Amino acid sequence: MKIRFLLSILFASLFAAAANACPDVNLYGDTYELHASDLYDPQSVSLVAGGDRQIGDCNLKFGSDRGTGYVTEEPDYSLKLSGMENYKLKISVVSECDAILLINTGAVNWYYDDDDNGNYDPMITLSRPSNGWMDIWVGTHNGVLCDAVLTLETFKR
Repeated sequence: MKIRFLLSILFASLFAAAANACPDVNLYGDTYELHASDLYDPQSVSLVAGGDRQIGDCNLKFGSDRGTGYVTEEPDYSLKLSGMENYKLKISVVSECDAILLINTGAVNWYYDDDDNGNYDPMITLSRPSNGWMDIWVGTHNGVLCDAVLTLETFKR
């Protein structure tokens, strides 16, 4: 009986540690309210890419892509978007390393990219972005921290 009890405690501890190792949508990064027209001219910000949370084991749904890489627990940016109905939204990163991009949208959809911006840099284009909160993580493929520039830009559909 003691062994069964100890095993259940060990299993619960391991499960809690794995759950804590994932990005947390209940936390906020630097927060901004943006209208689609605010991003018609590209807006860029410098940041440090990377983190200590390995997303490969987080059971996040990215369609056919199984994302790997390291991000922080809290998003780098939490954006409250409005007026997105007639726009596409391009989110891209240029970095000094192999960066990744992780997004959770207002419609509670996860998106991940590793290299679509070329030179080991990520880019995600949302053809029908939703209004509401969007969390953005800029991480790295191997966990090493590096300087990066995140750019957001809207385009009329």
